[in-house]
Amino acid sequence: MFEYIQRLTESSLLADLAQKVEYRVLLAAVSAFVISVLFGSWFISWLGRRGMLERTTKGDSVQLDALHGHKANTPTMGGVIFLVAGGAATLLWAKLDSRMVLMLLAYTLAFGAIGLVDDLVKLGPGAKKGIRGRTKFFYQCVLGLSAGCLLYWYPPVVNLASSADPATTLSLPFFKDAGFSLGILYIPLVAVVLAGSSNAVNLADGLDGLAAGCSALVGATFVVVALLAGSSEASSLLRIPHVVGGAEVAVFAAALVGGCLGFLWFNCHPARIFMGDVGSLSLGGALGLVAVLCKQELLMILVGGVLVAETVSVFLQVLSFKLTGRRIFRCTPLHHHFEFKGWSETRVTLSFWVASALFALVSVVSLRS
Repeated sequence: MFEYIQRLTESSLLADLAQKVEYRVLLAAVSAFVISVLFGSWFISWLGRRGMLERTTKGDSVQLDALHGHKANTPTMGGVIFLVAGGAATLLWAKLDSRMVLMLLAYTLAFGAIGLVDDLVKLGPGAKKGIRGRTKFFYQCVLGLSAGCLLYWYPPVVNLASSADPATTLSLPFFKDAGFSLGILYIPLVAVVLAGSSNAVNLADGLDGLAAGCSALVGATFVVVALLAGSSEASSLLRIPHVVGGAEVAVFAAALVGGCLGFLWFNCHPARIFMGDVGSLSLGGALGLVAVLCKQELLMILVGGVLVAETVSVFLQVLSFKLTGRRIFRCTPLHHHFEFKGWSETRVTLSFWVASALFALVSVVSLRS
């Protein structure tokens, strides 16, 4: 697609811009935003006509059901909006001979397929809660392990002066020369990153605009990281892994960010649509794979600090209740804890956005240290 556009616009300004990856990153983001807004308006109406509406009453907490009762009859599966927009923009502006781009598209759709099945089960007859959590996690791990195997046996070209095996070297934020090679253990690491990030976004998807906004900030950070990793000069100066062709990952990440921002047009409070598991699982899986392809697996923990906090809160709550019979938080994931303390939904969301922006800033600074 990129080569076709390039031929059509030969000797034009667009062709000159399309040669530079920085402009393609910008064009991918803008294109995805526009497509998301245009497609989203139609898609929301289409979902409403077919009765594909979120069941806000889960039965897990009476207080939580009361807080979110006003959201009944809101369409779900809105993640399709940024999947379509981000995918279309990637096809338009990324170089499709890049194995990393094709891998990102394939795995994003695969994680989305797990979420789609879950959403369709929820929307089916009866008060079903979707497919079992263990079943979802199993398929997420299978996808993560398959990605790890691909990257272990067919790794991208990575240059890192401080390592003899840069393709499986784990880089540490703030410590440029402290990376170490994992060997075959790199495969389960990739699975943990992909499954973990996918579930983290899924857990954060509980308030209007929360998951999409935080994910957009994480994605924007990795646009910068991918551009730096894809540049031999910049990566050498910053002493970070140089991923040959990594700049194309930035085009995909920018398209994903643009799609998320377009989705936020409809998902900000009061939300006209929810992303559903088709959106949260695909978005988290995509961000995790972007981090892996940029060779900044651990940086994902820092960039996605808010998403990590949401996940850890659930883990600690379950562990504490099983061991002591007591709960640490009033309700989990963490955003519900603040709701139960009396914070408005908008206040919680904006506070988490600010925290996510700070984590993103610190993450970028860590590359310079």
